[in-house]
This record gives sequence, C-alpha cells and structure tokens, in this order.
Amino acid sequence: MTILEKAPAKINLSLNVLSKRDDDYHDVEMIMTSIDLADRIELERLQDDRIEISLESRYVPNDERNLAYKAAKAFKTKYGITEGVHITIDKNIPVSAGLGGGSTDAAAVLRGLNKLWSKDIPLNELAELGSSIGADVAYCVYGNTAIARGFGEKIEKLSSPPPCWIILAKPDIGVSSRTIFSQINVEELFHPDTAAILEALEDKNFSKLCNHIGNSLEPITFAMHPEVQHIKEAMTHAGAAGVLMSGSGPTVYGLVEQQSKATRIYNGMRGFCEEVYLVRLIG
Repeated sequence: MTILEKAPAKINLSLNVLSKRDDDYHDVEMIMTSIDLADRIELERLQDDRIEISLESRYVPNDERNLAYKAAKAFKTKYGITEGVHITIDKNIPVSAGLGGGSTDAAAVLRGLNKLWSKDIPLNELAELGSSIGADVAYCVYGNTAIARGFGEKIEKLSSPPPCWIILAKPDIGVSSRTIFSQINVEELFHPDTAAILEALEDKNFSKLCNHIGNSLEPITFAMHPEVQHIKEAMTHAGAAGVLMSGSGPTVYGLVEQQSKATRIYNGMRGFCEEVYLVRLIG
C-alpha cells in the first residue's frame, strides 16, 4: 500500500514575537497561509520495524535529523506501531528559506501515516503531536490560513486572504531560525498590527492586508544578510502591493492582484536571484 501526501509551503502574513519564555522559546503570534509550491511525500509500508528516508537533496539529511523521520518516529512511538515505513520526499520547496519546508514534510508524514496504518486520529491530535517535533508543524498539519500562538502550537483557523498572485524570491543563502531568534531583544522589536490583518482577512480587503503585513524578525535578518533587504527593496520598487520576508528568511514574497503585473515582477526579480517562483494561494 502506498500513500501520497502533498506538503504545501507557507508564507507569514505576520510574525510577531511577544516575549521570551523561561524555556528559552519565544511566545509568538503568527498568521500563516498555504501556497501552491509543495513537496510530495510518498509513504510505503515496510515489514521490518525501521524508518527509511529517500530524497535527492544534498542540503537535507535522510536520517534521524530529518523532521519527516522525527514525525514517523513520534507517530510509531505514540501509537505503538511495530511496522516500518519508507518515506520518499520529492523536494520542491527551497531549504532553510522561511517557507516551512521541513515542517510541512513532517506534517504530511503524520497525515499520511494516519491513513497508511488506518488509525483515524483527528487532526487536532496530530497537530499536538506535531508541536513536539517543530514549532510550525502543528500549523502545517492543518494548512490553509490560521493564526498560531504560544510557541506555535495553539492554532486557530482564519478566513483565507483575498485571491492574489505571490512572487517568491530567495537569495542563495540559508538562514537558521535558531540563530535569528538568539539575536532577539523583544523590547527593541517592531510588532505588526495583528488585529488589522485579521480584519483585512475577514473583509477580503487586499489593500488593507498589504498595508499591514509585518514581521518582527526582518531587521535582525537584514542586519545579518543585507541581500535580503535588497531583494525586498527591489520587489517593492517593481510594484508589488505588499512585500514581506517570510519566517526568519531569507525568502521575500510580494502580493499582486493582476496576473500580468505579477508575471512582469517575476521576470524582473529573476535578475536579482536564481530561485524565483510565481505561485497562488491554496484555496
């Protein structure tokens, strides 16, 4: 038996760091939405009690360091599964990009194993298990548009954004979320207006959404990697209505209503970096 799962990337419409916790994590408030750039996950049963990972990427490990491996191990442990699984990951989402590539793979493994082993576990229970694997995994179990609170484990579904095109531009660097978060001084951070973004989503107001998207981590990443700021400035100058860095970076995205304008910006951004994508929202 083989199960196929789509693992969509995400972008942050907001990332607000509220405070540092006693456990060294940070309390955050993040509004995220899924886009149609996705990895594909294939799961096959193994009779032996082992986990195998196959993928063609020199940047992603195929052992217990992989979040997909950790998800399978956590699932097997929690639900007493003694069969094994072979996991094939077809990577399309850039690595260390702020797009949730590892987290969405882990979430897809949890959803897929639920089907492979006929467990009928509700999504909220899978999301709780996912939160023990990585901060964005709980959100990725659900996908679509949601707000994540706590360290990312408290998920509330939201109205989807108004229809638009998204241009993604990733410079040829990787950014470690752990490194960026270690540089945070909460008192010095910019805090996005979450309430205004929620209103824009509810009203399907594209202009209001673009005017209020925000990311507390941008100044930190910009200081460490000036090329990320240059890409944001270039995309803004090219005419994208709303431009923001996703996650801890380095990917920058732009929101555009008209396909012709989005295509023009996409073509222009290809002069700034090799990894540029033109995608849409899921749903």
